[in-house]
Amino acid sequence: MAKDERPVELTPELILSAYAQGIFPMAESREDDELFWLDPEFRGVLPLDGFHISRSLRKTIVREPFQIKVDTDFAGVIEGCADRAETWINAPIFGIYMDLFHAGHAHSVEVWDGSELVGGVYGVTLNGAFFGESMFSRRRDASKIALAYLVSRLNAGGFKLLDTQFLTPHLASLGGVEIPRASYRRALRDALSAEANFHRQPLTVSGRQVCT
Repeated sequence: MAKDERPVELTPELILSAYAQGIFPMAESREDDELFWLDPEFRGVLPLDGFHISRSLRKTIVREPFQIKVDTDFAGVIEGCADRAETWINAPIFGIYMDLFHAGHAHSVEVWDGSELVGGVYGVTLNGAFFGESMFSRRRDASKIALAYLVSRLNAGGFKLLDTQFLTPHLASLGGVEIPRASYRRALRDALSAEANFHRQPLTVSGRQVCT
């Protein structure tokens, strides 16, 4: 894995330029303010036509035990993702993704239980590519439900690529795969040439629609 540890000053424009080239920033920990760029030899992606919903998850989604919202508490989703023993989300990362959100390039899909945010996923959009950053869950299956609604929204909006950065067992169970850097860059190039709209899908979507 290529790793450039030179200090960088992040701006929304720099982040978007980096994503367009297939690289992304991270930090070692929340206490470390320094950032570095990553360009993994193998990249995690979730094929938008290959998202796997298990029978039990499908039943839960159709039952609609939670309320699903979009872009109503972006900061809360990042905070939820960072609320763990170890995280790469430090203050500079938090700040730059808030800037991207206010610029219309970052979005969140949120899972609410009444007035409590119990799960969600956030990421960055650039043309037909969605770069998933992180997700969290405070209720059983909440992050899976958020991801299912995200995939539905991306498909409705004409997106071509859902980049998960790395492949985890959790993502693999949902249909995620790992592809070589060259294959990823071809997929990224195709996605960047596509027009897409994150808000093409209505804000209110039934669980049954998500599962079809």
